[in-house]
Amino acid sequence: MSTTSVFRTVESNRERLYDLAQELWENPELGLHEYDSAETLAETLQNEGFDVEMDIGGMPTAFVATYGDGEPTIGLLGEYDALPDLSQQVKAERDPVEAGGPGHGCGHNLFGVAALGGAIAVKQAIESGELEGTIRYYGCPAEEILVGKSYMARAGVFDDLDAALSWHPGDLNTPRAGSSNALNSLMFTFEGESAHAGGSPESGRSALDAVQLMNNGVEFMREHITDTSRVHYAITNGGDAPNVVPSEASVWYYVRAPSRTEVERNTDWLRDIAEGAALMTQTEVSERFLSGCYDTLPNSTVTDVIWETMQDVGPIEYDDEDYEFAAELLETVSEGNRDAELEGLPDELRAEVEEQALYPDPVEPFNEGEVGSYSTDVGDVSYITPTGRFNAATWPVGTPGHTWQVVAANGDFGQKGAIFAAKVLAGSTYELMNDPETLAAAREEFVDATAGQPYETPLPPAAEPPFDMTADD
Repeated sequence: MSTTSVFRTVESNRERLYDLAQELWENPELGLHEYDSAETLAETLQNEGFDVEMDIGGMPTAFVATYGDGEPTIGLLGEYDALPDLSQQVKAERDPVEAGGPGHGCGHNLFGVAALGGAIAVKQAIESGELEGTIRYYGCPAEEILVGKSYMARAGVFDDLDAALSWHPGDLNTPRAGSSNALNSLMFTFEGESAHAGGSPESGRSALDAVQLMNNGVEFMREHITDTSRVHYAITNGGDAPNVVPSEASVWYYVRAPSRTEVERNTDWLRDIAEGAALMTQTEVSERFLSGCYDTLPNSTVTDVIWETMQDVGPIEYDDEDYEFAAELLETVSEGNRDAELEGLPDELRAEVEEQALYPDPVEPFNEGEVGSYSTDVGDVSYITPTGRFNAATWPVGTPGHTWQVVAANGDFGQKGAIFAAKVLAGSTYELMNDPETLAAAREEFVDATAGQPYETPLPPAAEPPFDMTADD
């Protein structure tokens, strides 16, 4: 037995996967509202013989699709939410399909479909008797606001996995051997008294003043937290007119750090600042905990399997038109932004890739021991079961994510990167299912890294998925 069979299955489904990725790209939906995307993916899996359970963790667009029975059980994570204000046609100039509309600026149209392609390939291997075990596809909504997997984890759907695999679109094909920042997402709302701002300001108590004082306090807080911590905010409600003292104002905060412990410590300080701002302005403050996630716990055993499989898959077969369009997109990226994207690469690797618009070859993992400043709710899964991650090249080298250039790429040649990712997911799952010793080693490494402590959700018991944060007005 070998991974060749699952590679062939993915290849046989290439055009079908392209069509699915294009369908999601043409209908981008914001987190927790990905109704059409979730239905499309779930129905596809159901038609393939998977048992599908919808509405996981109180989220209608979260689902779990299962095929097979018995051990081992391997989970493939899929995402499909888009980003606001990034609508874009497949062009090398800014030209939205719908002005102000959403777009797949992080490639989640490819993310969800590649995991589906991998799951179907493994399913067929189980069906034919080539593999034994259970394959699960996790339909995970709202990653962009760090919600989906945290609430799914609280619901316990990852608890019986032997391992989990995830990927993400990017500009290089490489396993992720490093970690990421843990995060808390919170909304603070201040309540004051409205009044005529010109006629009787003394009668009012400005909730907006409280928000501004809180933000100012956080600026002083920054000096006394670690350099690797991040605190950022957006004022979501600051009043309606300058001649009315705002009676209500809200500010949305992200608190990031390399560990849950540090995130919680900084969040407690943030709460103190909010209370202080309320005292100074004679207003009342309330907190709404939106979501929280863990840092990512790497598993070198699973990462090694991914790297070996990547080398078996080989380079992505981009054609001349792909390279030409990628080069045109790169011309619209500023030199400073591209340098910022490439500066974290080892010198030799940077020298090799930066002169190329697309880099199709697998790249050996290079970020072991590093902590990325980003956050992902895959972190929660990684504290429940051994988890491996990788990137696949779906946009031009050195292009920043969450940009219109990425949307354009992911509606075009990026789909070839998704086929590569589907093969890596299918092949890595095949190896894990077929090698009990590797799975046992991954579990041993996981137990050592967690000191045998069970996962504890970062979500308070009363926390609910924040559907309103991504709802259309």
